Amino acid sequence: MSDTPKIEAVTPEVKELSNFQDLVSLCKRRGFIFPSSEIYGGIGSCWDYGPLGVELKLNIKESWWRAMTNRDDIEGLDASILMHPRTWEASGHVEGFVDPLVDCKTCKGRFRADKLEHANCGKKSSMRPGQYSECQLTEPRNFNLMFKTFMGPVEDSASVVYLRPETAQGIFVNFENVQQSSRQKIPFGIAQIGKAFRNEITPGNFIFRTREFEQMEMQYFVKPGTDMDSFEQWKQTRIDWHLSNGLRRSKLRFHQHGPTELDHYARAAFDVEYEFPIGWQEIEGIHNRSDFDLRRHQEFSGKKIEYFEEATKEKFVPFVIETSVGCDRALLATLCDAYRVEGERTVLKLHPKLAPYKVAVFPLMKKPELLEMTDKIYGGLKKHFRATYDESGTIGKRYRRQDEIGTPFCVTIDYDGLADNTVTIRERDGMTQERISADKLVGYINDKMSTWKSE
Repeated sequence: MSDTPKIEAVTPEVKELSNFQDLVSLCKRRGFIFPSSEIYGGIGSCWDYGPLGVELKLNIKESWWRAMTNRDDIEGLDASILMHPRTWEASGHVEGFVDPLVDCKTCKGRFRADKLEHANCGKKSSMRPGQYSECQLTEPRNFNLMFKTFMGPVEDSASVVYLRPETAQGIFVNFENVQQSSRQKIPFGIAQIGKAFRNEITPGNFIFRTREFEQMEMQYFVKPGTDMDSFEQWKQTRIDWHLSNGLRRSKLRFHQHGPTELDHYARAAFDVEYEFPIGWQEIEGIHNRSDFDLRRHQEFSGKKIEYFEEATKEKFVPFVIETSVGCDRALLATLCDAYRVEGERTVLKLHPKLAPYKVAVFPLMKKPELLEMTDKIYGGLKKHFRATYDESGTIGKRYRRQDEIGTPFCVTIDYDGLADNTVTIRERDGMTQERISADKLVGYINDKMSTWKSE
């Protein structure tokens, strides 16, 4: 009989995440996400990704990048964060990228004028700003959300540049560069992952709305007249991607932009929404942007941005179907969806392909003969998977630590294994344990990961 203890036979009550506070606590404790500049008291709505957060974020980006660029019709790009100021005039961000703000003369709070019904009065939290008789609001004034800085040694109007508020414009201005160098034919897309910056007035809800964030965007260029067919295809493709990452179907939905929500240049727009503890919120936008962006850049730059279709001898400005995912929001949805409290254990039921560690390796005890075999197995697994090693505390405590960070498999080496070269492998979700040959570990884990399904 194996020396490895069998535990966790009772099926406990299962609770899902009900507030962000519990998730924030886990993320800091386990090294996913820390408040930025915390030793100085922090800085508003900025966050640092710790050792496990970096791995999770990289896995999400890798999943998205492969889904996009493993196709023959999509090319990659990494455009500069700093762009010519005329870029943002052409895109409409200099003139139109503004929020209307009001200030409270009493509590000194600042609020978005179009979101007052969702805000709380600074003096009386049960009321909306302006409802409490002692509090008076100023008239609305517009505030541009772009971060402004200066390029070069002189800080004057001629040297003003902006930190980009979105990654899409870098794709649009490189349309011809990418199309001609890659010899792509319409329809084709350009994909990019990169940082963007918005001087949000009402950020918050953990990493849901931040001033510095990462976008995963793909702009798909199509012939006018084929745009709505392409739009519908990308809607399905994008919801399928979220499902493939383990998000539950019941937690996802489409929200169609109505006439008052639709941007002036858009022919159609849908959001992919996830049901967070704060309610249904957008994690991705899918938009039919028409030919607005390329025509604007053509107008402001004076350069022709057209595509010549050899078969029909036509020249046209392509329409654009945009898919834009907030990487940080996708990560937040992944954490929320995976979070469970099952009796005494907290577990992140992450899809194995996204989990920071795929497998943890334990010696049953700190005995030289067990440590030698453990080191050998650990070294072999690291050639195939992101793995971690733990010899501190009881096996039960080590399981709990790995459950809380989402590690799908734990391998324990005991004295029986010294005799027959077997190990005990334990699965996170069902807490089932199986005895297998150490030589079959890699194949076993790969098979389990390839057939994993969300609840």
